[in-house]
Amino acid sequence: TDVVGIVRRGIVAAGKARARTVIVDTVGRLQIDDEMMAELVSLKAAIKPHEILLVADGMTGQDAVRIAKGFHDALGITGVVLTKMDGDARGGAALSIFGVTQAPIKFVGTGEKLDALEPFHPDRMAGRILQQGDILSLVERAQENVDEEDAKRLARKATSKKGLDLDDFLTAMRQMQKLGPLKNVLGMLPGVSPAMLKNANVDDGRLRHIEAIVLSMTKVERSDPDVMNGSRRMRVAKGSGRTVQEVNQLLNQFKQMQKFMKVAGKPGMKMPFGGKFPPR
Repeated sequence: TDVVGIVRRGIVAAGKARARTVIVDTVGRLQIDDEMMAELVSLKAAIKPHEILLVADGMTGQDAVRIAKGFHDALGITGVVLTKMDGDARGGAALSIFGVTQAPIKFVGTGEKLDALEPFHPDRMAGRILQQGDILSLVERAQENVDEEDAKRLARKATSKKGLDLDDFLTAMRQMQKLGPLKNVLGMLPGVSPAMLKNANVDDGRLRHIEAIVLSMTKVERSDPDVMNGSRRMRVAKGSGRTVQEVNQLLNQFKQMQKFMKVAGKPGMKMPFGGKFPPR
């Protein structure tokens, strides 16, 4: 295959389309072979790229370090993207790769979706490894994904006499989903270790179950969960495809949350990520 020719034609087409950035994604390999390396060396000479980024699998441990060294010796990589970094115990791979290549770790992948590709911050990764958390990244993610007006409205309502209803609860759950997989979010909190996350019973599918249960209720039931008697709970369970026990569990947890918010949300009390609850 004429790899150089294909890439050149791609760059010409990108130029005609007025694309400002062209990413050439070459064949991925877990092992280094001479034929592949020669192909990459000739490609580098032909197109003279501004950046050469190595995408390394964080789960391969020392193999990732060996592969990084091989690529760097042949091509002179300018940066590294580490994938599968959901477990922060793998942060050691980042240190080792930088040690042998002196090429900066530019991005880390913490999931399978596009929004799971994050800029790499050495100090924040060190904080996660040392179980000191990564509150800065968590706040940044919240600022990017959470609607500020909705958050303020929920904070005001949480401290009101009536408190939150199940519609508000569902809004809060949906905003939480925007922050990414729950395990990744919990991993940013101080004191949470990879071992704790591994043993924790965290199921992102449960958020979808909660949504199904709440949406199976009438508007009156969502506004005033106290009307949920036995027959209503059975109807909601059937409508959502969940069990009556799950409906009961959700309602009990919601009641506990209401009580907590009314106590913790008194005027002047601190909210998560700083600031104070607004006056009633």
